Amino acid sequence: MKHSLDLALIGNCQVGALIDTQAEIVWYCLPRFDGDPVFCSLLQEHELGEGLGYCSIELVDQVASEQDYLANSAVLVTQMTDSRGGVVEVTDFAPRFLQYGRIYTPIMLVRQVRRLHGTPRIVIRVRPARNYGAERGEYTYGSHHIRYVSPYMVLRLSTDASVTAILQELPVVLDDEVNLVFGPDETVQESVSELARRFKAETLAYWQEWVRDLGIPFEWQDEVIRAAITLKLNAFEDTGAIAAALTTSIPEAPDSGRNWDYRYCWLRDAYFVVNALNRLGATKTMERYLRYLVNVVAGSDGGYLQPVYGIDGNGNLEEKEMPSLQGYRGMGPVRVGNQACLQVQHDVYGSAVLAVTHVFFDHRLMQRGDVPLFQRLEPLGEMAIRVHDQPDAGLWELRGSRRVHTFSSIMCWAACDRLAKIAERLGLRERAAYWEAQAQRIHETVCRRGWNEEKKSFTAAFEGETLDASLLLMHDVGFLAADDPRFAATVAAIERELRRGDYIFRYVEEDDFGAPQNAFIVCTYWYIYALVALGRTEEARRLFENLLAHHNRHGLMAEHVDVATGEQWGNFVQTYSMVGLINAAIRLSKRWDTAF
Repeated sequence: MKHSLDLALIGNCQVGALIDTQAEIVWYCLPRFDGDPVFCSLLQEHELGEGLGYCSIELVDQVASEQDYLANSAVLVTQMTDSRGGVVEVTDFAPRFLQYGRIYTPIMLVRQVRRLHGTPRIVIRVRPARNYGAERGEYTYGSHHIRYVSPYMVLRLSTDASVTAILQELPVVLDDEVNLVFGPDETVQESVSELARRFKAETLAYWQEWVRDLGIPFEWQDEVIRAAITLKLNAFEDTGAIAAALTTSIPEAPDSGRNWDYRYCWLRDAYFVVNALNRLGATKTMERYLRYLVNVVAGSDGGYLQPVYGIDGNGNLEEKEMPSLQGYRGMGPVRVGNQACLQVQHDVYGSAVLAVTHVFFDHRLMQRGDVPLFQRLEPLGEMAIRVHDQPDAGLWELRGSRRVHTFSSIMCWAACDRLAKIAERLGLRERAAYWEAQAQRIHETVCRRGWNEEKKSFTAAFEGETLDASLLLMHDVGFLAADDPRFAATVAAIERELRRGDYIFRYVEEDDFGAPQNAFIVCTYWYIYALVALGRTEEARRLFENLLAHHNRHGLMAEHVDVATGEQWGNFVQTYSMVGLINAAIRLSKRWDTAF
Protein backbone atom coordinates (compact mmCIF):
# COMPACT_ATOMS: atom_id res chain seq x y z
CA MET A 1 0.00 0.00 0.00
CA LYS A 2 1.80 3.11 -1.25
CA HIS A 3 0.95 6.29 0.63
CA SER A 4 0.61 9.75 -0.85
CA LEU A 5 -0.10 13.11 0.74
CA ASP A 6 -3.71 13.03 -0.47
CA LEU A 7 -4.64 13.08 3.22
CA ALA A 8 -7.15 14.86 5.43
CA LEU A 9 -6.35 16.41 8.82
CA ILE A 10 -8.67 16.19 11.80
CA GLY A 11 -7.93 17.45 15.29
CA ASN A 12 -8.96 19.60 18.21
CA CYS A 13 -5.82 21.64 19.11
CA GLN A 14 -4.72 18.94 21.56
CA VAL A 15 -4.30 15.98 19.20
CA GLY A 16 -4.31 15.68 15.42
CA ALA A 17 -4.68 12.77 13.00
CA LEU A 18 -4.15 12.22 9.28
CA ILE A 19 -6.59 10.00 7.40
CA ASP A 20 -6.14 8.64 3.90
CA THR A 21 -8.77 8.29 1.16
CA GLN A 22 -9.64 4.76 2.31
CA ALA A 23 -10.49 5.96 5.86
CA GLU A 24 -7.27 4.58 7.36
CA ILE A 25 -5.81 6.63 10.22
CA VAL A 26 -2.16 6.77 9.11
CA TRP A 27 -0.78 9.22 11.68
CA TYR A 28 -1.87 9.96 15.25
CA CYS A 29 0.45 10.99 18.10
CA LEU A 30 -0.32 10.75 21.82
CA PRO A 31 -0.80 12.45 24.15
CA ARG A 32 -0.17 15.53 21.95
CA PHE A 33 1.25 16.58 18.57
CA ASP A 34 4.88 15.71 19.41
CA GLY A 35 4.12 12.41 21.17
CA ASP A 36 4.63 8.77 20.23
CA PRO A 37 2.66 7.98 17.02
CA VAL A 38 0.32 5.14 17.94
CA PHE A 39 -0.87 5.13 14.32
CA CYS A 40 2.18 5.61 12.10
CA SER A 41 1.60 3.71 8.84
CA LEU A 42 2.37 6.94 6.97
CA LEU A 43 6.01 6.10 7.76
CA GLN A 44 5.61 2.30 7.72
CA GLU A 45 3.75 0.93 4.71
CA HIS A 46 1.82 -2.32 4.92
CA GLU A 47 -0.15 -4.69 2.74
CA LEU A 48 -3.91 -4.98 3.20
CA GLY A 49 -4.57 -6.60 6.57
CA GLU A 50 -0.87 -6.75 7.46
CA GLY A 51 1.53 -4.58 9.41
CA LEU A 52 1.25 -2.36 12.44
CA GLY A 53 0.42 1.20 13.45
CA TYR A 54 -2.95 2.04 11.89
CA CYS A 55 -6.72 1.93 12.29
CA SER A 56 -8.68 0.94 9.18
CA ILE A 57 -12.33 0.38 8.33
CA GLU A 58 -12.12 -2.02 5.38
CA LEU A 59 -15.17 -2.57 3.20
CA VAL A 60 -15.16 -6.08 1.70
CA ASP A 61 -15.07 -5.93 -2.14
CA GLN A 62 -14.74 -2.16 -2.13
CA VAL A 63 -14.75 -0.56 -5.59
CA ALA A 64 -14.93 3.19 -4.90
CA SER A 65 -14.50 5.85 -2.21
CA GLU A 66 -15.28 9.55 -1.84
CA GLN A 67 -14.16 11.86 0.92
CA ASP A 68 -14.90 15.41 2.04
CA TYR A 69 -15.23 17.57 5.11
CA LEU A 70 -18.64 18.60 6.35
CA ALA A 71 -19.01 22.26 5.37
CA ASN A 72 -16.90 24.73 7.36
CA SER A 73 -15.69 22.14 9.86
CA ALA A 74 -12.93 19.72 10.83
CA VAL A 75 -15.35 16.77 10.62
CA LEU A 76 -14.39 14.35 7.86
CA VAL A 77 -16.74 11.98 5.99
CA THR A 78 -15.55 9.06 3.83
CA GLN A 79 -18.06 7.09 1.75
CA MET A 80 -17.04 3.65 0.45
CA THR A 81 -18.99 1.52 -2.05
CA ASP A 82 -18.70 -2.24 -2.61
CA SER A 83 -19.20 -4.23 -5.81
CA ARG A 84 -22.84 -5.04 -4.91
CA GLY A 85 -23.87 -1.43 -4.31
CA GLY A 86 -23.45 -1.50 -0.54
CA VAL A 87 -22.37 1.87 0.84
CA VAL A 88 -20.67 2.66 4.17
CA GLU A 89 -20.05 6.12 5.60
CA VAL A 90 -17.19 6.76 8.05
CA THR A 91 -17.27 10.04 9.99
CA ASP A 92 -14.07 11.06 11.80
CA PHE A 93 -13.47 13.94 14.19
CA ALA A 94 -11.74 15.01 17.39
CA PRO A 95 -14.21 16.60 19.82
CA ARG A 96 -13.87 20.35 20.35
CA PHE A 97 -16.66 22.47 21.80
CA LEU A 98 -17.67 24.79 24.60
CA GLN A 99 -18.53 23.01 27.84
CA TYR A 100 -18.90 24.46 31.35
CA GLY A 101 -17.69 27.83 30.10
CA ARG A 102 -14.44 26.58 28.55
CA ILE A 103 -13.30 24.80 25.38
CA TYR A 104 -13.37 21.03 25.79
CA THR A 105 -10.50 19.35 23.88
CA PRO A 106 -10.10 15.78 25.15
CA ILE A 107 -7.38 13.42 23.94
CA MET A 108 -9.97 11.67 21.83
CA LEU A 109 -10.85 10.56 18.31
CA VAL A 110 -14.34 9.44 17.32
CA ARG A 111 -15.12 7.17 14.34
CA GLN A 112 -18.76 6.63 13.37
CA VAL A 113 -19.34 3.87 10.83
CA ARG A 114 -22.82 3.86 9.29
CA ARG A 115 -24.57 1.75 6.65
CA LEU A 116 -26.17 3.85 3.91
CA HIS A 117 -27.21 1.18 1.35
CA GLY A 118 -27.23 -2.57 0.85
CA THR A 119 -25.67 -5.19 3.12
CA PRO A 120 -22.02 -4.14 3.35
CA ARG A 121 -19.47 -6.24 5.23
CA ILE A 122 -16.63 -4.51 7.04
CA VAL A 123 -13.44 -5.45 8.85
CA ILE A 124 -12.28 -3.14 11.63
CA ARG A 125 -8.52 -3.32 12.22
CA VAL A 126 -7.12 -1.48 15.24
CA ARG A 127 -3.36 -1.96 15.42
CA PRO A 128 -1.71 0.70 17.55
CA ALA A 129 2.08 0.70 17.79
CA ARG A 130 4.32 2.07 20.49
CA ASN A 131 7.85 3.46 20.67
CA TYR A 132 7.77 4.78 17.09
CA GLY A 133 6.43 1.62 15.48
CA ALA A 134 8.85 -0.71 17.26
CA GLU A 135 6.24 -2.96 18.88
CA ARG A 136 2.55 -3.66 19.15
CA GLY A 137 2.28 -3.73 22.91
CA GLU A 138 -0.23 -5.46 25.14
CA TYR A 139 -3.97 -5.16 25.47
CA THR A 140 -6.78 -6.06 27.86
CA TYR A 141 -10.49 -5.90 27.17
CA GLY A 142 -13.98 -5.95 28.65
CA SER A 143 -17.49 -6.24 27.28
CA HIS A 144 -17.46 -2.85 25.51
CA HIS A 145 -13.85 -1.69 25.52
CA ILE A 146 -10.26 -2.61 24.66
CA ARG A 147 -7.28 -1.11 26.52
CA TYR A 148 -4.04 -0.78 24.52
CA VAL A 149 -1.23 -0.45 27.06
CA SER A 150 2.05 1.41 26.53
CA PRO A 151 4.62 2.81 28.99
CA TYR A 152 3.42 6.36 28.22
CA MET A 153 -0.33 5.99 28.48
CA VAL A 154 -3.24 3.62 28.02
CA LEU A 155 -5.31 4.15 24.88
CA ARG A 156 -8.85 2.99 25.52
CA LEU A 157 -11.22 2.08 22.73
CA SER A 158 -14.86 2.27 23.85
CA THR A 159 -17.24 0.80 21.30
CA ASP A 160 -20.69 -0.58 20.61
CA ALA A 161 -19.21 -2.90 17.95
CA SER A 162 -18.36 -6.52 18.75
CA VAL A 163 -15.13 -6.54 20.75
CA THR A 164 -14.43 -10.05 19.48
CA ALA A 165 -14.82 -8.94 15.86
CA ILE A 166 -12.33 -6.11 16.44
CA LEU A 167 -9.78 -8.23 18.32
CA GLN A 168 -9.95 -11.07 15.76
CA GLU A 169 -10.47 -8.74 12.78
CA LEU A 170 -13.53 -10.67 11.59
CA PRO A 171 -15.68 -9.53 8.65
CA VAL A 172 -19.14 -8.53 9.90
CA VAL A 173 -22.30 -7.34 8.18
CA LEU A 174 -22.95 -3.71 9.12
CA ASP A 175 -26.65 -3.56 10.01
CA ASP A 176 -26.89 0.05 11.08
CA GLU A 177 -24.09 1.92 12.85
CA VAL A 178 -21.09 1.24 15.07
CA ASN A 179 -18.98 3.77 16.94
CA LEU A 180 -15.33 3.74 17.96
CA VAL A 181 -14.20 6.23 20.62
CA PHE A 182 -10.43 6.36 21.21
CA GLY A 183 -9.56 8.19 24.40
CA PRO A 184 -7.84 8.06 27.78
CA ASP A 185 -8.34 5.11 30.13
CA GLU A 186 -11.65 6.32 31.53
CA THR A 187 -15.03 4.62 31.44
CA VAL A 188 -17.53 6.23 29.07
CA GLN A 189 -20.49 6.96 31.33
CA GLU A 190 -23.16 7.13 28.64
CA SER A 191 -24.02 5.01 25.63
CA VAL A 192 -21.15 5.16 23.13
CA SER A 193 -23.57 5.90 20.27
CA GLU A 194 -25.19 8.76 22.18
CA LEU A 195 -21.81 10.22 23.12
CA ALA A 196 -20.59 10.02 19.51
CA ARG A 197 -23.75 11.69 18.18
CA ARG A 198 -23.70 14.43 20.81
CA PHE A 199 -19.98 15.14 20.40
CA LYS A 200 -20.33 15.27 16.62
CA ALA A 201 -23.20 17.77 16.78
CA GLU A 202 -21.35 19.94 19.31
CA THR A 203 -18.07 19.81 17.38
CA LEU A 204 -19.75 20.63 14.09
CA ALA A 205 -21.54 23.59 15.70
CA TYR A 206 -18.26 24.83 17.22
CA TRP A 207 -16.37 24.88 13.92
CA GLN A 208 -19.23 26.40 11.94
CA GLU A 209 -19.59 29.17 14.52
CA TRP A 210 -15.83 29.76 14.45
CA VAL A 211 -15.88 30.06 10.66
CA ARG A 212 -18.89 32.41 10.79
CA ASP A 213 -16.77 34.93 12.70
CA LEU A 214 -13.93 34.96 10.13
CA GLY A 215 -13.50 38.02 7.93
CA ILE A 216 -12.71 36.32 4.63
CA PRO A 217 -12.05 37.67 1.12
CA PHE A 218 -14.83 37.48 -1.48
CA GLU A 219 -12.97 35.16 -3.85
CA TRP A 220 -11.62 31.70 -2.96
CA GLN A 221 -13.77 31.57 0.18
CA ASP A 222 -13.78 27.78 0.55
CA GLU A 223 -10.01 27.57 0.11
CA VAL A 224 -9.39 30.30 2.69
CA ILE A 225 -11.81 28.73 5.19
CA ARG A 226 -10.10 25.35 4.88
CA ALA A 227 -6.68 26.97 5.28
CA ALA A 228 -7.83 28.87 8.38
CA ILE A 229 -9.26 25.74 10.02
CA THR A 230 -6.02 23.91 9.22
CA LEU A 231 -3.87 26.61 10.80
CA LYS A 232 -6.09 26.51 13.87
CA LEU A 233 -5.60 22.73 14.12
CA ASN A 234 -1.83 23.25 14.30
CA ALA A 235 -2.15 25.48 17.38
CA PHE A 236 -1.59 23.60 20.65
CA GLU A 237 -4.34 24.95 22.90
CA ASP A 238 -2.72 24.15 26.23
CA THR A 239 0.35 26.38 25.81
CA GLY A 240 -0.47 28.52 22.75
CA ALA A 241 2.42 27.09 20.70
CA ILE A 242 1.93 26.61 16.95
CA ALA A 243 3.47 23.54 15.35
CA ALA A 244 5.02 24.00 11.90
CA ALA A 245 3.40 20.69 10.83
CA LEU A 246 2.05 17.61 12.57
CA THR A 247 4.42 15.09 10.95
CA THR A 248 8.07 14.14 10.99
CA SER A 249 10.43 12.92 8.28
CA ILE A 250 8.37 13.20 5.11
CA PRO A 251 11.27 13.98 2.73
CA GLU A 252 11.48 17.30 0.91
CA ALA A 253 12.31 15.33 -2.24
CA PRO A 254 12.64 11.58 -2.99
CA ASP A 255 15.65 9.94 -1.32
CA SER A 256 17.07 13.37 -0.46
CA GLY A 257 17.82 12.70 3.22
CA ARG A 258 16.08 16.03 3.93
CA ASN A 259 13.83 14.38 6.50
CA TRP A 260 13.08 16.58 9.51
CA ASP A 261 10.75 16.61 12.51
CA TYR A 262 8.39 19.60 12.24
CA ARG A 263 6.16 18.96 15.27
CA TYR A 264 7.62 21.94 17.12
CA CYS A 265 7.15 25.69 17.29
CA TRP A 266 9.40 27.78 15.04
CA LEU A 267 9.01 31.39 16.17
CA ARG A 268 9.30 32.51 12.55
CA ASP A 269 6.56 30.20 11.26
CA ALA A 270 4.32 31.01 14.23
CA TYR A 271 4.58 34.75 13.47
CA PHE A 272 3.34 34.14 9.91
CA VAL A 273 0.48 31.96 11.22
CA VAL A 274 -0.80 34.45 13.82
CA ASN A 275 -0.46 37.27 11.32
CA ALA A 276 -2.62 35.41 8.77
CA LEU A 277 -5.27 34.38 11.31
CA ASN A 278 -5.32 37.90 12.69
CA ARG A 279 -6.08 39.28 9.24
CA LEU A 280 -9.08 36.97 9.15
CA GLY A 281 -10.23 38.11 12.59
CA ALA A 282 -9.26 34.93 14.49
CA THR A 283 -7.48 36.78 17.30
CA LYS A 284 -7.62 34.19 20.10
CA THR A 285 -4.89 32.06 18.54
CA MET A 286 -2.63 35.09 18.56
CA GLU A 287 -3.44 35.90 22.18
CA ARG A 288 -2.59 32.34 23.26
CA TYR A 289 0.60 32.34 21.20
CA LEU A 290 1.59 35.63 22.82
CA ARG A 291 1.43 33.97 26.24
CA TYR A 292 3.64 31.16 24.94
CA LEU A 293 6.12 33.64 23.46
CA VAL A 294 6.25 35.80 26.60
CA ASN A 295 7.09 32.69 28.63
CA VAL A 296 9.84 31.74 26.17
CA VAL A 297 11.26 35.28 26.27
CA ALA A 298 11.07 35.38 30.08
CA GLY A 299 13.13 32.18 30.22
CA SER A 300 15.72 33.38 27.71
CA ASP A 301 19.26 34.27 28.68
CA GLY A 302 19.71 38.02 28.13
CA GLY A 303 17.28 38.09 25.23
CA TYR A 304 18.85 35.18 23.31
CA LEU A 305 16.25 33.17 21.39
CA GLN A 306 16.45 29.80 19.70
CA PRO A 307 14.72 29.50 16.32
CA VAL A 308 12.56 26.61 17.53
CA TYR A 309 11.14 25.31 20.82
CA GLY A 310 8.99 22.40 21.88
CA ILE A 311 5.26 23.00 22.02
CA ASP A 312 5.68 22.99 25.81
CA GLY A 313 8.38 25.70 25.55
CA ASN A 314 11.25 23.26 26.14
CA GLY A 315 14.43 24.33 24.35
CA ASN A 316 16.10 20.91 24.23
CA LEU A 317 14.94 19.07 21.10
CA GLU A 318 17.72 16.51 20.82
CA GLU A 319 17.66 14.98 17.35
CA LYS A 320 17.86 11.21 16.91
CA GLU A 321 16.96 8.59 14.31
CA MET A 322 14.28 5.93 14.77
CA PRO A 323 15.28 2.81 12.81
CA SER A 324 12.03 1.08 13.81
CA LEU A 325 10.17 3.07 11.10
CA GLN A 326 11.14 2.65 7.44
CA GLY A 327 10.07 6.16 6.44
CA TYR A 328 7.63 7.61 3.93
CA ARG A 329 7.58 5.20 0.97
CA GLY A 330 10.56 3.52 2.61
CA MET A 331 12.66 6.70 2.37
CA GLY A 332 14.33 7.07 5.77
CA PRO A 333 15.73 8.14 8.05
CA VAL A 334 12.90 8.92 10.46
CA ARG A 335 14.07 11.63 12.84
CA VAL A 336 12.65 12.71 16.18
CA GLY A 337 13.74 16.04 17.63
CA ASN A 338 15.38 18.81 15.63
CA GLN A 339 18.96 19.98 15.70
CA ALA A 340 17.80 23.42 14.54
CA CYS A 341 17.22 24.20 18.24
CA LEU A 342 21.02 24.53 18.52
CA GLN A 343 21.34 26.77 15.48
CA VAL A 344 21.87 30.51 15.47
CA GLN A 345 19.19 32.18 13.30
CA HIS A 346 19.11 35.93 13.78
CA ASP A 347 15.80 36.59 12.03
CA VAL A 348 14.05 35.14 15.09
CA TYR A 349 14.24 38.49 16.95
CA GLY A 350 12.24 40.22 14.25
CA SER A 351 9.74 37.35 14.15
CA ALA A 352 9.14 37.56 17.90
CA VAL A 353 8.73 41.34 18.01
CA LEU A 354 6.53 41.42 14.89
CA ALA A 355 4.19 38.83 16.42
CA VAL A 356 3.78 40.82 19.63
CA THR A 357 3.39 44.19 17.89
CA HIS A 358 -0.26 43.36 17.11
CA VAL A 359 -1.31 43.60 20.75
CA PHE A 360 -0.15 47.21 21.00
CA PHE A 361 -2.26 48.30 18.03
CA ASP A 362 -5.28 45.97 17.75
CA HIS A 363 -8.27 47.47 19.56
CA ARG A 364 -10.26 44.22 19.37
CA LEU A 365 -8.06 42.66 22.03
CA MET A 366 -9.09 42.90 25.67
CA GLN A 367 -5.52 42.46 26.93
CA ARG A 368 -3.56 45.21 25.21
CA GLY A 369 0.19 45.73 25.18
CA ASP A 370 1.57 47.95 27.93
CA VAL A 371 4.89 49.39 29.12
CA PRO A 372 5.97 46.26 31.09
CA LEU A 373 5.46 44.09 27.99
CA PHE A 374 7.42 46.58 25.88
CA GLN A 375 10.24 46.42 28.42
CA ARG A 376 10.26 42.63 28.12
CA LEU A 377 10.72 43.02 24.36
CA GLU A 378 13.59 45.50 24.50
CA PRO A 379 16.26 42.85 25.24
CA LEU A 380 15.24 41.16 21.98
CA GLY A 381 15.92 44.44 20.20
CA GLU A 382 19.30 44.73 21.89
CA MET A 383 20.15 41.23 20.66
CA ALA A 384 19.06 42.26 17.15
CA ILE A 385 21.44 45.22 17.28
CA ARG A 386 24.31 42.98 18.41
CA VAL A 387 23.83 40.27 15.79
CA HIS A 388 22.48 42.07 12.72
CA ASP A 389 25.86 41.90 10.96
CA GLN A 390 27.00 38.56 12.36
CA PRO A 391 26.93 35.20 10.54
CA ASP A 392 24.11 32.71 11.15
CA ALA A 393 22.49 29.61 9.63
CA GLY A 394 19.72 31.70 8.06
CA LEU A 395 16.02 30.94 7.82
CA TRP A 396 16.72 27.92 5.58
CA GLU A 397 18.68 26.39 8.47
CA LEU A 398 21.86 25.55 6.57
CA ARG A 399 23.71 22.97 8.62
CA GLY A 400 27.15 23.19 7.04
CA SER A 401 27.80 26.91 6.61
CA ARG A 402 27.26 30.28 8.27
CA ARG A 403 27.05 33.65 6.54
CA VAL A 404 25.64 37.09 7.29
CA HIS A 405 22.25 36.44 5.73
CA THR A 406 20.55 39.55 4.36
CA PHE A 407 17.07 38.40 5.39
CA SER A 408 18.24 37.82 8.97
CA SER A 409 19.60 41.38 9.05
CA ILE A 410 16.35 42.75 7.59
CA MET A 411 14.42 41.03 10.38
CA CYS A 412 16.81 42.51 12.95
CA TRP A 413 15.90 45.89 11.43
CA ALA A 414 12.21 44.95 11.75
CA ALA A 415 12.66 44.24 15.48
CA CYS A 416 14.09 47.73 16.07
CA ASP A 417 11.64 49.44 13.72
CA ARG A 418 8.60 47.94 15.48
CA LEU A 419 10.00 48.69 18.92
CA ALA A 420 10.25 52.34 17.83
CA LYS A 421 6.62 52.29 16.69
CA ILE A 422 5.47 50.61 19.91
CA ALA A 423 7.39 53.13 22.04
CA GLU A 424 5.79 55.97 20.08
CA ARG A 425 2.39 54.40 20.64
CA LEU A 426 3.03 54.23 24.38
CA GLY A 427 4.27 57.82 24.49
CA LEU A 428 7.86 56.80 25.33
CA ARG A 429 9.53 59.43 23.17
CA GLU A 430 13.14 58.80 24.24
CA ARG A 431 12.86 55.06 23.67
CA ALA A 432 11.16 55.68 20.31
CA ALA A 433 14.05 57.90 19.21
CA TYR A 434 16.58 55.32 20.39
CA TRP A 435 14.99 52.43 18.50
CA GLU A 436 14.42 54.54 15.40
CA ALA A 437 18.11 55.42 15.31
CA GLN A 438 19.10 51.76 15.69
CA ALA A 439 16.70 50.73 12.94
CA GLN A 440 18.13 53.40 10.65
CA ARG A 441 21.69 52.21 11.31
CA ILE A 442 20.83 48.60 10.48
CA HIS A 443 18.89 49.70 7.39
CA GLU A 444 21.95 51.54 6.09
CA THR A 445 24.18 48.52 6.77
CA VAL A 446 21.86 46.16 4.88
CA CYS A 447 21.58 48.54 1.93
CA ARG A 448 25.35 48.96 1.78
CA ARG A 449 26.44 45.35 2.29
CA GLY A 450 23.42 43.37 1.02
CA TRP A 451 23.13 45.13 -2.35
CA ASN A 452 25.14 43.82 -5.29
CA GLU A 453 25.55 46.62 -7.82
CA GLU A 454 26.72 44.25 -10.57
CA LYS A 455 23.66 42.03 -10.21
CA LYS A 456 21.37 44.98 -9.50
CA SER A 457 19.87 43.01 -6.64
CA PHE A 458 20.02 42.33 -2.94
CA THR A 459 21.76 39.00 -2.38
CA ALA A 460 21.31 36.10 0.03
CA ALA A 461 24.28 37.18 2.14
CA PHE A 462 26.32 40.36 2.65
CA GLU A 463 28.91 40.86 -0.11
CA GLY A 464 27.32 37.83 -1.79
CA GLU A 465 26.65 36.63 -5.32
CA THR A 466 23.70 34.28 -4.88
CA LEU A 467 19.99 34.94 -4.38
CA ASP A 468 17.44 33.83 -1.83
CA ALA A 469 13.63 33.89 -2.16
CA SER A 470 13.17 35.38 1.33
CA LEU A 471 14.27 38.73 -0.18
CA LEU A 472 10.81 38.83 -1.81
CA LEU A 473 9.50 39.79 1.65
CA MET A 474 11.45 43.06 1.84
CA HIS A 475 8.35 45.05 0.96
CA ASP A 476 6.04 42.88 3.06
CA VAL A 477 7.93 43.61 6.28
CA GLY A 478 8.27 47.29 5.39
CA PHE A 479 11.99 47.40 4.64
CA LEU A 480 11.54 48.82 1.12
CA ALA A 481 8.62 50.65 -0.45
CA ALA A 482 6.97 48.99 -3.44
CA ASP A 483 8.08 51.84 -5.69
CA ASP A 484 11.72 51.61 -4.58
CA PRO A 485 13.59 50.60 -7.77
CA ARG A 486 15.80 48.25 -5.75
CA PHE A 487 12.73 46.15 -4.85
CA ALA A 488 11.62 45.70 -8.47
CA ALA A 489 15.23 44.98 -9.49
CA THR A 490 15.59 42.30 -6.80
CA VAL A 491 12.31 40.67 -7.85
CA ALA A 492 13.54 40.67 -11.46
CA ALA A 493 16.83 39.02 -10.43
CA ILE A 494 14.96 36.33 -8.46
CA GLU A 495 12.78 35.70 -11.54
CA ARG A 496 15.91 35.17 -13.62
CA GLU A 497 17.73 32.88 -11.24
CA LEU A 498 15.24 31.14 -8.94
CA ARG A 499 12.14 30.72 -11.11
CA ARG A 500 11.47 27.27 -12.58
CA GLY A 501 8.26 27.22 -14.60
CA ASP A 502 5.50 28.58 -12.38
CA TYR A 503 7.45 28.13 -9.15
CA ILE A 504 10.16 29.92 -7.20
CA PHE A 505 12.94 27.93 -5.52
CA ARG A 506 14.18 29.13 -2.13
CA TYR A 507 17.75 29.01 -3.52
CA VAL A 508 19.47 26.93 -6.21
CA GLU A 509 23.02 26.71 -4.93
CA GLU A 510 24.18 23.41 -3.42
CA ASP A 511 23.91 22.99 0.34
CA ASP A 512 24.81 20.18 2.75
CA PHE A 513 22.49 17.79 0.85
CA GLY A 514 23.24 18.87 -2.72
CA ALA A 515 21.14 21.12 -4.96
CA PRO A 516 17.44 21.49 -4.04
CA GLN A 517 15.21 19.32 -6.27
CA ASN A 518 11.75 20.66 -5.41
CA ALA A 519 10.22 24.11 -4.96
CA PHE A 520 9.46 25.35 -1.43
CA ILE A 521 5.79 26.23 -1.86
CA VAL A 522 5.65 29.36 0.26
CA CYS A 523 8.35 31.02 -1.86
CA THR A 524 5.97 31.11 -4.81
CA TYR A 525 3.37 32.72 -2.55
CA TRP A 526 5.96 35.33 -1.54
CA TYR A 527 6.57 35.98 -5.24
CA ILE A 528 2.81 36.48 -5.68
CA TYR A 529 2.84 39.08 -2.84
CA ALA A 530 5.71 40.88 -4.60
CA LEU A 531 3.92 40.84 -7.97
CA VAL A 532 0.80 42.36 -6.39
CA ALA A 533 2.93 45.07 -4.74
CA LEU A 534 4.45 45.84 -8.14
CA GLY A 535 1.02 46.04 -9.80
CA ARG A 536 1.47 42.82 -11.80
CA THR A 537 -1.86 41.44 -10.59
CA GLU A 538 -2.85 39.32 -13.59
CA GLU A 539 0.43 37.38 -13.44
CA ALA A 540 -0.08 36.92 -9.71
CA ARG A 541 -3.62 35.57 -10.19
CA ARG A 542 -2.45 33.02 -12.75
CA LEU A 543 0.31 31.74 -10.48
CA PHE A 544 -2.12 31.60 -7.55
CA GLU A 545 -4.63 29.54 -9.52
CA ASN A 546 -1.82 27.19 -10.53
CA LEU A 547 -0.83 26.67 -6.90
CA LEU A 548 -4.44 26.01 -5.90
CA ALA A 549 -4.65 23.37 -8.64
CA HIS A 550 -1.81 21.48 -6.97
CA HIS A 551 -3.30 21.38 -3.49
CA ASN A 552 -4.69 17.97 -2.58
CA ARG A 553 -8.40 17.13 -2.83
CA HIS A 554 -9.07 18.88 0.48
CA GLY A 555 -7.13 22.04 -0.37
CA LEU A 556 -4.20 21.08 1.89
CA MET A 557 -0.51 21.45 1.08
CA ALA A 558 2.80 20.08 2.25
CA GLU A 559 6.05 22.03 2.19
CA HIS A 560 7.46 21.29 -1.27
CA VAL A 561 6.18 20.57 -4.77
CA ASP A 562 7.82 18.74 -7.68
CA VAL A 563 7.79 21.36 -10.44
CA ALA A 564 7.59 18.70 -13.17
CA THR A 565 4.78 16.52 -11.78
CA GLY A 566 3.04 18.77 -9.24
CA GLU A 567 3.41 16.07 -6.57
CA GLN A 568 3.68 17.27 -2.97
CA TRP A 569 6.65 16.48 -0.73
CA GLY A 570 7.75 17.46 2.77
CA ASN A 571 5.99 17.55 6.12
CA PHE A 572 2.22 17.84 6.10
CA VAL A 573 0.10 19.92 6.59
CA GLN A 574 2.65 22.74 6.33
CA THR A 575 1.47 25.92 8.05
CA TYR A 576 3.76 28.09 5.89
CA SER A 577 1.97 26.92 2.74
CA MET A 578 -1.52 27.49 4.16
CA VAL A 579 -0.50 30.98 5.36
CA GLY A 580 0.68 31.73 1.82
CA LEU A 581 -2.74 30.80 0.46
CA ILE A 582 -4.61 33.06 2.89
CA ASN A 583 -2.38 36.09 2.36
CA ALA A 584 -2.38 35.72 -1.42
CA ALA A 585 -6.19 35.40 -1.52
CA ILE A 586 -6.60 38.53 0.61
CA ARG A 587 -4.30 40.50 -1.69
CA LEU A 588 -5.83 39.26 -4.94
CA SER A 589 -9.55 39.02 -4.20
CA LYS A 590 -12.14 41.47 -5.44
CA ARG A 591 -13.44 43.64 -2.64
CA TRP A 592 -16.78 42.68 -1.15
CA ASP A 593 -18.27 46.12 -1.83
CA THR A 594 -17.50 45.85 -5.57
CA ALA A 595 -18.07 42.11 -6.06
CA PHE A 596 -21.80 42.09 -6.83
